[in-house]
Amino acid sequence: MSEVPRPQWRKSSYSGGGPDCVELADLGRVVGIRDSKDPEGPVLSVTRDGLAALLEAARRA
Repeated sequence: MSEVPRPQWRKSSYSGGGPDCVELADLGRVVGIRDSKDPEGPVLSVTRDGLAALLEAARRA
């Protein structure tokens, strides 16, 4: 039986390597979002369209 690959979590290049950041991962049909300070904590899963809308709303804020 093959092992399920672990997600590749990535921080934004805008974080400057600091601890206060979110991380994103491709989880197949959705994108995972988590707090970089709590990698074992909860993961928010959103569709790609949902993520695009979230980012656009953040840009306008």
